[in-house]
Amino acid sequence: MKEQLLSTLEKCRDYTLAVAEAMPANGYTFKPEGGGWNFGEQLSHIGYGIDWWKDNFILGTETSWDPPVTGLNKKEVTAGLLKAFNGLEKTLKGLKATDAAVQGFHATLDHVTHHRAQAVVYLRCHGITPPEYTY
Repeated sequence: MKEQLLSTLEKCRDYTLAVAEAMPANGYTFKPEGGGWNFGEQLSHIGYGIDWWKDNFILGTETSWDPPVTGLNKKEVTAGLLKAFNGLEKTLKGLKATDAAVQGFHATLDHVTHHRAQAVVYLRCHGITPPEYTY
């Protein structure tokens, strides 16, 4: 079970980072007309969300929702994503795969998928063909 979760996480991390890399650095402030967050904010939200969902729904440690003000440059955002994904991987490796933890893991990745899909739309609006989806 744990190997399957780690494999799923690896694919999610790789695809999310590929989406992040597809946008040029000057596109990190892009958002479609009427959109909420810009591209960098979407990805920063994913990174913060991974940590928050991990704490609250995988580890069962109640933490408040208090995202930091983030820099929007590509290097900082992608470093933050990688750190969040690696932290989740480390947690999974040391975790007993209870039903609640597995459900929390899937909820975490569902949140990633939701916002990554928005980022893919931002790529398309910016005239960029997104990376091929893999799972």
